Amino acid sequence: QVQLVESGGGVGQAGDALRLACAASGFTFSSYAMRWYRQAPGKERELVATISIAGGSTNYADSVKGRFTISRDNSKKTVYLQMNSLKPEDTAVYYCKAVRLGIIHWGQGTQVTVSS
Repeated sequence: QVQLVESGGGVGQAGDALRLACAASGFTFSSYAMRWYRQAPGKERELVATISIAGGSTNYADSVKGRFTISRDNSKKTVYLQMNSLKPEDTAVYYCKAVRLGIIHWGQGTQVTVSS
């Protein structure tokens, strides 16, 4: 059974740091590019960060560039999102997504709330 399980969300204040994790099972994690998305209330889901299969290539939305870092550990089948200098506008449900040749798997999401 394919599963992506996010964890690490929570409540913080502006300037805090949080690290999200997304643990994969049921598929060959190391063959999939991974992405983090987020969706704030009343807004469309937006792409936050991407990482290639081996982790050598990453990309970020302009809104998080310099503050967030995506990484992966293929031996642990886990992708991470380190979020520093959090802002209230980072408040959203964060989702991980696995992508390979048109095959897509989504996690269930984890809530991040940042107060000012």
